[in-house]
Parts: sequence; C-alpha cells; structure tokens
Amino acid sequence: MSIPTFWDDADGAKQIIAELNQIKGVAEHFAVMRARMDDLVLTLELAQEEDDSDLFQEANKKADEFKTALDEFELELLLDGPYDHNNAIFELHPGAGGTESQDWASILLRMYTRWAEGRGYKIETLDYQPGDEAGVKSVTLMIKGYNAYGYLKADKGVHRLVRISPFDSSGRRHTSFASVDVMPELDDSVEIDIRPDEIKVDTYRSTGAGGQHVNTTDSAVRITHLPTGVVVTCQSERSQIQNRAVAMKILAARLYERKREEQEAELAAIRGEQKDIAWGSQIRSYVFHPYSMVKDHRTGYEVGNAQGVVDGDLDGFVNAYLRWQLHRRSSQTDDGEGNS
Repeated sequence: MSIPTFWDDADGAKQIIAELNQIKGVAEHFAVMRARMDDLVLTLELAQEEDDSDLFQEANKKADEFKTALDEFELELLLDGPYDHNNAIFELHPGAGGTESQDWASILLRMYTRWAEGRGYKIETLDYQPGDEAGVKSVTLMIKGYNAYGYLKADKGVHRLVRISPFDSSGRRHTSFASVDVMPELDDSVEIDIRPDEIKVDTYRSTGAGGQHVNTTDSAVRITHLPTGVVVTCQSERSQIQNRAVAMKILAARLYERKREEQEAELAAIRGEQKDIAWGSQIRSYVFHPYSMVKDHRTGYEVGNAQGVVDGDLDGFVNAYLRWQLHRRSSQTDDGEGNS
C-alpha cells in the first residue's frame, strides 16, 4: 500500500484493502481473546488465593463464556478457502412432487432468510419464480456479508422433508426434496472465459412485483451457456442491461463451481473414494412425523427440535460441517504422507 502507484489500479487497491481489513479483523479478534484469557486466569488465581466462593463462581461463568467465544473464533479460522469470505449466490430448486416440493422450498427459503438476517447479512432477491398453487418453483438470492459463502457452502446439496402433508386431505405422510446450490460471488480478479458465441440470451417480462417499469417491459434476462447447458436468470433490476450484468456474474460463479466440482471428482477417483457430487446427493433430513428430528447425513450431527431448525437455528449444523471438513482434510493429508 505504500508504493506510489498503489491507487493506479483502483479495483486492485480496494481488493488489497479488503484483504488487509480481514487480516486485521482476525488479529484484533485474537488480541481480544488473549485479553479475555488473561482476565480469566487472573480471576481464578485470585479466587484460589482468597478461597472466595463468589470469585470461583465468577471464574466458572467467565470460563463458560470464554469457551463459547473460543469455539466461534476457531470456526472463523476454519474458513480459510480462497472464497470463503465472499458473498454467496444462493439458489433453491424444488424436486419432483409439485406443490409438496414447492412448499418445502418455500420453508427452506424462510429458514435461510431468518438465519442470514440473524447474522446481519444483507439479502437481495435476484430471481423468484412462484409455485403454481403454493411455495416457489425456484429462487436465486445474493447473500452479502463477511464469510457468507464459507458458512452457506455447508448446506449445498439435497434436503429431504418428512411430514404429514397440509395438502393431503387424507392426512398421509409425504416425503419431499429440494436442492440448495451455493456459489461464491467472484470479483474481477477471477477470470472465467465466457465467449459471446457460447451463450444464448433471451429476454422476457418480469414476473415479480415491482414498480412502474417492472412487468411492462422485457427486462428479465435468461442466459444459456451452450457448451454446458447451464441456465441462469435475473429479473431483480429495473433494466435489461443491469439484469444481464448480474446474470453474467451468476453464470461465471456457476461455471467456476462446476469446474471445482469436476476437479474434486477427479481427485476422489484417484483416491478411490465413492463420492457423489450430483444434484441428488442427499445431505440432510428434516423429520416432523412420526417424531421430530433433523439429521445431517455427512457429519452425523442431529437435533430433536425440527421446528427450531426451520426457524433459522442452523449454526450447529454449519459448525459440525466445518469441523467434519477439517477432520477429512487432516485424514487425507495423513494418508498421503503415509502412502508417500
């Protein structure tokens, strides 16, 4: 930052400043944790010297609070991927089953919205297709905030619901599925080659509620990437040009994520792992009948309060996934060293 030409590239300078602020944030958080630990040790030593039960009680309370804060700090440090700190592009798609699955998708939309709002993240709806009778056919959100992608990547995959259907007059139990897809918002430093002759651009009238220009002009944009068949849409902005720019950003993120998954699949094949990264890879079950439970099938983490989870209490699952991912990385490193 001290070189004279630092601000010649304004975008590059902003990225460096953002990275510096992130590093400063971690360092400052560490300093706060160190100070809290010193205070805790001092309180405990004083309680032992004076044999004071009130001080022992205060030390125990501080120890519990410190452990909780330390766990959160440790999880923050686990988000060390190249794009974990980025905003997240979040997509929801119901599975087969019509109204049942579309309603399940709307429940998930509410769950993630509440979770994101609880963390102070900003939510922008980029595309929203309502269901025929209830729920949603598809939705794309931009969730803005520090570590948004790092946390939300834990929920990528298929989510399964078991409940007594409110749409079944016979009161029978139904199983529904919905797919969650999460991608990082990429900045200009990440180059994704998308040639003009590889895309097909369609425009159509926006279906969402809006102001005087929305629903009266063909401002919504659908882009199809011909080599891969990837389709993205955007109808949140007022103009076709703005919607196209946002759609291209989503397309770049989708293509990046697709390439990353292909690389992971190749590595898994080399290691001999049986790993399915397709749309149908079920990661979590939400059971409301005949009992209440939500279980993550990757980590084994489960809770009995299913209603609390769909009300936005997801931190336990996110934390369990990050620790599970760290354990898998450590195991793979150990295997690699042993094999070498």
